Amino acid sequence: MPIYKLTAAQTLATDLQSAWEFFSDPRNLAVITPPEMRFQITGALPAAIHSGLIVTYRLTPLPILPFRVSWATEITQVNPPHFFSDVQIAGPYALWHHEHHFQELEGGLLATDQVHWSLPLDPISSPIANLAVIPQLRHIFRYRANKMREMFGTETGTSSTLKIEPL
Repeated sequence: MPIYKLTAAQTLATDLQSAWEFFSDPRNLAVITPPEMRFQITGALPAAIHSGLIVTYRLTPLPILPFRVSWATEITQVNPPHFFSDVQIAGPYALWHHEHHFQELEGGLLATDQVHWSLPLDPISSPIANLAVIPQLRHIFRYRANKMREMFGTETGTSSTLKIEPL
């Protein structure tokens, strides 16, 4: 089962508390998800995450295909306002572990996502990773970077980075 690591980082023109208030509200996941994925939260949610919170939703993971999937994640660790992590407990991946890091910088904030993921049904799924999943993850995280840039602004001369690599 190949495991991949996605790392996305972006410097935003906001403070740590404002960023935390936005990202720790699980309802805001819909705001930073591409609209063609038809993201829909299916359960009641509090205004802020906590360890043990289960978030359930439906989405179209690959908009080129006509099916929707149910997905459930559990918030496993929370260290406000610097870090939280979630893991998929039901959904399309064999492994999905997502860490969200927030580091205050002079005049801004560094927001970093790190995702370890793998697909089920290896080796059948390996070509799917290269042909569809990796391009879709690039699209999702670029969309997020653009949305966050619109919402928070960016520091002059900075850009976002995105890297996906097999481990």
